[in-house]
Amino acid sequence: METNDSIFINRELSWLDFNSRVLALAKEKPVPLGERLKFAGIYGSNLDEFFMVRVGSLYDQTLLKDNKPDLMTHMTASQQLAAIMPRVAELQAKCDKYYLHLMQQLADHGYQKVDFAHLDKKEERRWKTYFQNEVFPVLSPQIVDQRHPFPFLRNKETYFIVQLFSKTDGLHYGIIPINSQFERVLYVKEGEVTRFAFIEELVAHFAAMVFGKSNVQKSCLFRVTRNADITVDEGMMDHDIDFRDVMSELLKKRRKLAAVRLQFWPEAPQEIVRFLREKLLVPADRCIAQTAPLDLGCMFKLASRLSADGHAELAYPPAKPIQAPHDYSLYDEARKHDVLIAYPYQSMRPFIRMLLRAGSDPNVVSIKMTLYRLANDSQIVQALINAAENGKQVVAMVELRARFDEQNNIDWSKQLEDAGCTVFYGFDDYKVHSKLTLITSKVDGKYRYLTQIGTGNYNEKTSEQYTDLSFITADQQIGEEASAVFNNMALQRLTSDVDTMLVAPLRFKSVLMKEMDNEIARAKSGLPASMILKNNSINDPEIIAKLSEASCAGVRVDMIVRGICCVRAGVPGRTENIHIRSLVGRYLEHSRIYCFGTGADMRIYIASGDFLTRNTERRVEVGVRIRDPYIAKQLYGILELQLRDTVNARVMQPDGSYVKVKPLEGQPPVDSQMAMYGYFQHGWEPRPETVPQRPAPAPRAPRPAKAAEKPESSLRFRGIFDALFGRGKK
Repeated sequence: METNDSIFINRELSWLDFNSRVLALAKEKPVPLGERLKFAGIYGSNLDEFFMVRVGSLYDQTLLKDNKPDLMTHMTASQQLAAIMPRVAELQAKCDKYYLHLMQQLADHGYQKVDFAHLDKKEERRWKTYFQNEVFPVLSPQIVDQRHPFPFLRNKETYFIVQLFSKTDGLHYGIIPINSQFERVLYVKEGEVTRFAFIEELVAHFAAMVFGKSNVQKSCLFRVTRNADITVDEGMMDHDIDFRDVMSELLKKRRKLAAVRLQFWPEAPQEIVRFLREKLLVPADRCIAQTAPLDLGCMFKLASRLSADGHAELAYPPAKPIQAPHDYSLYDEARKHDVLIAYPYQSMRPFIRMLLRAGSDPNVVSIKMTLYRLANDSQIVQALINAAENGKQVVAMVELRARFDEQNNIDWSKQLEDAGCTVFYGFDDYKVHSKLTLITSKVDGKYRYLTQIGTGNYNEKTSEQYTDLSFITADQQIGEEASAVFNNMALQRLTSDVDTMLVAPLRFKSVLMKEMDNEIARAKSGLPASMILKNNSINDPEIIAKLSEASCAGVRVDMIVRGICCVRAGVPGRTENIHIRSLVGRYLEHSRIYCFGTGADMRIYIASGDFLTRNTERRVEVGVRIRDPYIAKQLYGILELQLRDTVNARVMQPDGSYVKVKPLEGQPPVDSQMAMYGYFQHGWEPRPETVPQRPAPAPRAPRPAKAAEKPESSLRFRGIFDALFGRGKK
């Protein structure tokens, strides 16, 4: 008999499965070599953040006396840590294996890694000379003994440690920081071959020269990962203290939090491991020896070198955002009809030009925006500053608690204030994750609104890397509701009195669950019932329970969940009508689309929030129901196309594992991400005056649970457009 929690998957283990899907792209032959290097780097960066935030949070929980278990899987923090580390070790073994394959592939293309353990005499002299002239003068070695204390070790920095012996001092230790002042990857051109070396391996090879007469006993490279899960201490929330100053102090505190992981290369001498564990208080199972580089950021460096050397064939084919015509005005177009922009397929420039136009329009009274993550060189902020300098009222809700972007947001908030903008920071208890812009004009004595609601940040850089949606409308009701949202945020009030918009935490989950109830009622009445739910993550137990109820009622539930997915699909009698797939590919799938019903009865929403409890209950998220038939049809088409993907998709099995979707033999693959360029190639053109009837859902790719089942045949991209969108070539 299935137990109540049998459909649940632990959040942390689900995240590790997601990162495993990222790592898998580092070995897939259809992926160009330069991109495989990047996926290895992304895997490493993801894992760093996982330890800093998730493992750090679990570590903090183990220190509490009321160590409560996870609500879904009933695992305590200690049990979760115990389950995480074997999985991390398994992934590290895969990473080491894939890394060797990548190095061999690089060698096949004329890029050979220097093996310092097997240098000939000529190479030894060359690298020794480089070390003596370029590296040795700027090293900062430190001794650790009775007279010299153990130094502070910086988060994510690589160090060389050596156990030394001398007649005068006996056994002691030496540590050399290998920090960002050095070029991480060194290159030597030899004819048609480029040889490259990692700076940390160079230092490790010649480190004996640093410590002089002391005898080297044991040595290795190591790297520390520190807890970065900081929260605003209520005691610091003194209303006489600027919140920016509070956040600045917390950022200083973060740098000194407890170590949660130790990595070693190429092996871990037990004497050194014991020494570092004693100093840093890291458990044995969080000490990891590996043969891949400790910091996989070097993979990005290698990929950049391939690109700089002109190896276009080792990267994805160019795919730049589709630019709008020079005479296109989003500011004018959105006043005629609703507009949907899809990143990265369409450029963000028309939106930036819209802000600039609003900032100079004499009829515009105010511009209000929520800012969460911004580009380092933000044109969005500059547009707001220009508007303020033109005398417009500019209000910016800057979320200073956007993890790892805190300092960037602190700096931008100061610039906005200096330019005359009104800046506030949101709620004490709720992080503002909304993507909302409101432009208010006064025409003939009446206020008119232009509202933008998005699924992604106002960030020019990520708009070319993440798939996101931006909806712009002149709908008066939506504008009035958006105005109320801004006013409530400024006054530290949550919003509940809205009809068209979704606003978490009071009117987000409740609306979507009511939509689920409607589909459940239809299924019980014998009517067609379905949902297509696309987001980044899901772990909200109420939503999972409702999805299980829908499945049991006979509702077809298709879910496109990129990352954390805490519901198990295909469990007999519980979730057998739930079909879950994850898309991990060239772009990071980031848009949230929630679709209920089909045909004329279809209701479709976009939102900034996922189905994580933090989004549904602890954040201010914003979404909107799309009533424009043309845009609703576009969104439905996106979902249908992604449900046909056979390049980036992996489908969840009843045991929680994922199986890569493959096209039938002889059929072309369907890459939904690249196919979107074809669909949006005419996205900036004037809309047709008549909107075709939305299509009924086409059959979708089944979960490949049984060997005898055949996956759905694929269609060519243009055929997909014709079938889904009723559109041929123009």
